[in-house]
Amino acid sequence: MSFSQKTLDFLFENRLHDDKTWFNAHKEEYREYVLRPFGELLLDMQEAMAKIDGSIICEPKKISRIYKDARYSHDSIFREEVWYNFSRCVGNDVSPTYYIVIGRGKLEYGCGYYAAPTAAMQAMRDMIINDEPIAKKALSAYKKQKIFTLYGDKFKRSRYPEQSDEKRDWLERRNVFLSYSTDDGGIIFDKQLHRRISDDFKTILPVYKLLLAAQEKLNEC
Repeated sequence: MSFSQKTLDFLFENRLHDDKTWFNAHKEEYREYVLRPFGELLLDMQEAMAKIDGSIICEPKKISRIYKDARYSHDSIFREEVWYNFSRCVGNDVSPTYYIVIGRGKLEYGCGYYAAPTAAMQAMRDMIINDEPIAKKALSAYKKQKIFTLYGDKFKRSRYPEQSDEKRDWLERRNVFLSYSTDDGGIIFDKQLHRRISDDFKTILPVYKLLLAAQEKLNEC
């Protein structure tokens, strides 16, 4: 079962109402049109993700909750999107991850290192500055592909003015992630979406490996 317009419609309507009573009355629609296709997508990708990283967890039960955390959100109850992180860890541990987000009228997926520790980001920068092979492969893979865009909060002032523009695009960020986003229903509702995402993930595998290497250097400290 693939995502459908009913998936997007539910996420829109649920966020619009933002009401537990409405959600409870339509909970079966949430399970049928959001959780079920998302879970099947993950299972369809399981084999491909295992080839990318055998330690990656692929578990439909770990799809994000649609409820917001009441401790930090006081203006609304529900999120407008749900997501899944293909990370190596469970719980609240920070680690590099592939991810998929399905929201109101959009699909987004990519790879990143959210809330990365300062020391891990510095380890990544050092590998880039020193032209270590793993870093060169990552930057080359990103440059060759035309799918993902590099994002991440930048420092207010340049810290590496002597480096090339290509390197500075990575070095000047507090965190990094590559993202692709679309509102094209032809892509979102495609029955072969799992193949498309898996193939796209493979193109940025060197970036994922660089982020893992940065984390591993952090763990050595």
